[in-house]
Amino acid sequence: MEGKAMDDGLLVEHRDEITILTINRPFARNALDDTTARALGRALADFDDDDSRKVAIVTGTGGAFCAGADLKALSSDYVAWAGDADGPCAAHLSKPVIAAVEGHAVAGGLGVALRCDIRIASETAVFGVFCRRFGVPMSDGTTVRLPRIVGQGRALHMLLTGEAVDAHTAHDWGLATEVVPEGMALNAALSMAEKLARFPQIAMQSDRLSALQQWDHDSLSAAFANEKHLAEQAKRQEATDGAARFAEGAGRHGGAT
Repeated sequence: MEGKAMDDGLLVEHRDEITILTINRPFARNALDDTTARALGRALADFDDDDSRKVAIVTGTGGAFCAGADLKALSSDYVAWAGDADGPCAAHLSKPVIAAVEGHAVAGGLGVALRCDIRIASETAVFGVFCRRFGVPMSDGTTVRLPRIVGQGRALHMLLTGEAVDAHTAHDWGLATEVVPEGMALNAALSMAEKLARFPQIAMQSDRLSALQQWDHDSLSAAFANEKHLAEQAKRQEATDGAARFAEGAGRHGGAT
């Protein structure tokens, strides 16, 4: 295990092939000022560029995930996170990221959670567009990512009403993929990350990117062609050996070996 603090607002820890990014502003329910937001964006990019790391986890300290942008600390030149290449909600990475959500993931914190591929929520988790009551628009990708995950109707309900969505409702809606007891979100995310890290990586990454990039294509045939293109490297480097191991009895019933 290897750990370090990138700055006071963000803790970066490496556990073998897994990177844990912990938002560390508990006095503000881990709301992000500009400095911490950019630190999180850089840390995610660094993770993606590091071939020794396979899965990242984003979480928060003090029983909260992230309460969004720290409205008290934002500078006058605040840049929308979704449009900021150095921000926490930029374009896709090439490797999976898991959100371990305790407490509030609201406003821009919802955007950070949606930026992750998988969201594991404790029973304390609360999701919502709480900035609705203050007239602050979403500028972190939420209006794009949320409908793709929960559907247009539920997304519009969240965006228009600003109502809180609890962990079990989030699970029913597909916003959270797993609900665990209070205080166990990070442990559950680590268990899942370890499982993902054991899989052959090329095929997993190509399938993931195809699922994410299919939204960018204007026809099924184009999306299928992209899937075929992305699968080529895995077919050359992993599939033949994997099929042989499966035929010999390895890796069946969801196993990673």
